[in-house]
Amino acid sequence: MTNFETIKINSLNFMKNILAMLSLMVIVSSCKEDKKEVVSEEPTQTEMQKNLGKYVSVKLTSDVNKLSEKEQQMLPLLIKAAEKMNDLFWYEAYGDKTELLNSIEDEDTKTFVKINYGPWDRLDGNKPFVEGVGEKPLGANFYPKDMTKKEFEAADIEDKSSIYNFVRRDENGKLYSIPYHKQFENEVKEVSELLKEAAKLAEDEGLKTYLELRAQALLDDNYQPSDLAWMDMKTNTLDIVIGPIETYEDQMFGNKAAHEGYVLIKDQEWSAKLARFASFLPELQKGIPVADAYKQETPGTDSDLNAYDVVYYAGDCNSGSKTIAINLPNDEEVQLQKGTRRLQLKNAMRAKFDKILVPISDVLIDESQRQHITFDAFFANTMFHEVAHGLGIKNTINGKGTVRTSLKELASALEEGKADVLGLYMVQQLHEKGEIDGDMKDYMTTFMASIFRSVRFGASSAHGKANMIRFNFFKDKGAFTRNADGTYKIDYANMIVAMKDLSSLILTLQGNGDYDGVAKLVAEKGKISEELQSDLDRLSSANIPVDVIYEQGADVLGL
Repeated sequence: MTNFETIKINSLNFMKNILAMLSLMVIVSSCKEDKKEVVSEEPTQTEMQKNLGKYVSVKLTSDVNKLSEKEQQMLPLLIKAAEKMNDLFWYEAYGDKTELLNSIEDEDTKTFVKINYGPWDRLDGNKPFVEGVGEKPLGANFYPKDMTKKEFEAADIEDKSSIYNFVRRDENGKLYSIPYHKQFENEVKEVSELLKEAAKLAEDEGLKTYLELRAQALLDDNYQPSDLAWMDMKTNTLDIVIGPIETYEDQMFGNKAAHEGYVLIKDQEWSAKLARFASFLPELQKGIPVADAYKQETPGTDSDLNAYDVVYYAGDCNSGSKTIAINLPNDEEVQLQKGTRRLQLKNAMRAKFDKILVPISDVLIDESQRQHITFDAFFANTMFHEVAHGLGIKNTINGKGTVRTSLKELASALEEGKADVLGLYMVQQLHEKGEIDGDMKDYMTTFMASIFRSVRFGASSAHGKANMIRFNFFKDKGAFTRNADGTYKIDYANMIVAMKDLSSLILTLQGNGDYDGVAKLVAEKGKISEELQSDLDRLSSANIPVDVIYEQGADVLGL
């Protein structure tokens, strides 16, 4: 073989090798492209799946082994009683639950309806999400859907101002009232019997008395005796908050109370730490930043603070955004006589802090200030929010009646705004006295992050509206600035000034019963700007839930 032939053969072999390598590269490349296509073919979420993604599921548990044998027997009875509040609230919020669910085929939509107790998205301004359903009536199902405010105000109705009745039309179109205990006669009898059965097992005398009186209250809508008995309970470990309580659902007048139920287990150790703070209320009332005329009332000194594990939510408190602290009773006479009880729902609070507040902070709070986001500050801010409901004034200073009745449907949002900002004021005052540990920056930074958390509840929530007002008020006062990267940096000195100014404004509006002034404040400040909305959208894009739903019940507790 000549050298030329050898070279030629080698050249051919070389070319074959090159072609083989190129072919292999094409195959590999093709495989990679195929693989890419497979990876990118992720199932697209439906709109309803995105809606369900607003919520993260949390198990409500507690150490039931620390309960006595009789307490462990009581707990399922209390849970069963609370669970009955779901049906009552369904009727109040919407009407016929069964008819609505039977009209829906998509299972995800049914699930979302159950979370919202109706076909309106509570975290999106009560926007309807079921085809063919119109806007939610402002009066929910407490009043006839075609009734106007003017018609109600002119009507002659028995117990017109009662918070415990429905307004309906007779066959001639005339408005009349029907008490809750008549409308729900069968249901409340069943709940009453469950509470009486639990009372027989109660080892704590205060709890026993309360359960017996609450059982009776459900049958006649006279809740004040049981509210007073609830205030007298001091040594109980189990607790239940049950009945028609908050008036948020009535957005026409803010007057009709909706049914709900919480079942609670007291954390005795944490409660002991909190007990001393209630004694500061009268002193703090004197120092709130408003003219003396608006702080003449003396808060009840029988108030107490306790920490609980909540093991069951039902009805109003289980709809949309979930409560993490309770301040009751709402009865102004009871409040002035005995104060209120503040219940911090520690396990629910921890879940929201870990799963929602910390992730929000990582997206929206300036990196240099994120170390100031702490659970202790979140717990304290939430606790003093509830304590602050007892500050200020319950009756107007100019003869317009109670603050609640004079401000009508705007009362709840303003009251929540008051409690938030005065809660921070209390933290600052007690921190100065050395009664609260830690860096004040922790409380203010966590407070700011909490605004972003709560404003996502939307305009249909009193808490959401209150946070919109505060965000815009604080922005105008320079309490924070927005960085180029979309994070927010707190100006701590300006935040203290803004806190005092907003406190003074809210307390004055409440004391004057100034409905028009509150309406103006809500119209000007109670809205989300395009810039803030774009920042909130980033939280949704990062798959940060807005709120929680609960896996709960006797089986979850292992009972």
